[in-house]
Amino acid sequence: MAELDRILADAVAAEHLPFVVGMTGNAQGLLWSGAAGEARAGMPAAVDTVFRIFSMTKAVGSTAAMILIDRGRLSPDTAVADILPEFGQLQVLDGFDAGGQPRLRAPRTPATVRHLATHTSGLTYEFWNTDMPRYMAATGLATILSGARSSLAYPLLFDPGTRWDYGIGIDWLGQVVEKVDGRTIDRFCRDEIFEPLGMKDTRFEPDPDIAPRLAGVRMRGEDGHFVDFELAPPSKPEFYGMGHALYSTAPDYLRFLRLYLNRGQLDGRRILSEAGLRTMLANQIGDLPIPCLKTAAPPVTADTEFFPGRRKSHSLAFERIEEDVPGMRAAGSQFWAGVCNTHYWWDPKNDVAGLIMTQSLPFVEPRFMGVYEAFERAVYRSLQR
Repeated sequence: MAELDRILADAVAAEHLPFVVGMTGNAQGLLWSGAAGEARAGMPAAVDTVFRIFSMTKAVGSTAAMILIDRGRLSPDTAVADILPEFGQLQVLDGFDAGGQPRLRAPRTPATVRHLATHTSGLTYEFWNTDMPRYMAATGLATILSGARSSLAYPLLFDPGTRWDYGIGIDWLGQVVEKVDGRTIDRFCRDEIFEPLGMKDTRFEPDPDIAPRLAGVRMRGEDGHFVDFELAPPSKPEFYGMGHALYSTAPDYLRFLRLYLNRGQLDGRRILSEAGLRTMLANQIGDLPIPCLKTAAPPVTADTEFFPGRRKSHSLAFERIEEDVPGMRAAGSQFWAGVCNTHYWWDPKNDVAGLIMTQSLPFVEPRFMGVYEAFERAVYRSLQR
């Protein structure tokens, strides 16, 4: 695995990323781990470095919902407003009038739990859509990252089920879980996911026992070098958004991915039935395309599309690749990432999962993505030896 160590070290030396932790495993356990650079000033990156994982939280939120589906307490086809009446107040943004005020209309179809889980509900982030920042400026709506309950009131930007676009659906899905189950989402995740899977460092707050290992965030400046940047989920928010709220480590998240490689159980603890897992991981959006997300906030994110030109779909928890990528992941592999460039994939055909994690912006900038590709290709070469 020396090639993987070299890729990480070279990437930090070239300042393609400020620091990095990498890890690979299979259904049986850990295959390799490595780290390079300083997670923050004076603190070397290490396997147990703690990250703000942002949208890597989403798969955990979807898993929480799937646990309830598996137990017959929730259906993917239930209208969200039947569980959360306040969701029924959301309308579709249909442009702006001459004075710059938003024009709104009722959605033509009701959004379902499936729509929330697959990013087909109409809810869209402000980072890849220019209408959302304009709406927020006109109405004073706070970003979902504020942690304010009122920030859930994003308008829909299209009728549910008609498009795939990336947004706050999983934040609402966490609210569905709370309403159906009765426990708060943080308690539910601790009881049903983190403790059974042994994810001891995965938290909703940077608690005193993990805070000393928390990495710093850095943003690439105009001169090409990284500078410190303050970004974190809100502490003690009005609600925990399952789109972004978690802190975690590479070993913890690898255990989460191994749950899927082991068909719903890990180390004798079953979280999901095999039948439920098959349903969860299937393509849930049919022929809807997953387009390139064009950035509306270049310092935060580059244009975002994984494997351009290749067929992709979405399960109830992950984006899926629907064709083999030569030298890399196989068809049926599932994946996603967090905005500070924490990325993962898991490949059931080849029984491998991989993580490459830092804390940098912009998201998916080409320099980072070149490292990610080199890392993944080296992982698959190592499997052939």
